[in-house]
Amino acid sequence: MTDTWPTGTGILTLPSGRRVRGRGLRHPLPAGTTPTLGVYLLGKEPPEVPWETRWLRWPDFRLPRSHREAEAVLGEAWERAAGERVELACGGGRGRTGTALACLAVLDGVPADRAVAYVRAHYSRHAVETPWQRRYVRRFTA
Repeated sequence: MTDTWPTGTGILTLPSGRRVRGRGLRHPLPAGTTPTLGVYLLGKEPPEVPWETRWLRWPDFRLPRSHREAEAVLGEAWERAAGERVELACGGGRGRTGTALACLAVLDGVPADRAVAYVRAHYSRHAVETPWQRRYVRRFTA
């Protein structure tokens, strides 16, 4: 399957060419195609949607509850983004989403100490909101 996102708002293109959509769940669903896989970074169970999902327990302004689970879910998201429409989303689409996108950038070969800057330059200048989220990305390994 090679049905990935077109370029546009909320789409992060990684150095490999993989595209992933980041968004905030408090905002309306963007018009157009829907995800094949949604990864929801929330402290509570995400809303029901008609596509495949993964729930990564991740409270607002914090870090994932389980680093091992985060590695597995984000690894799957990165793999599937090679040929599918993968969406990562939290409430606002900045802190947790930006942190997860930066982790995907690390998996894609961006040095961990430059992944936050990469996501801020190519997704949102407000991505990755807290010092501990920045530290999490620096320690995330591919």
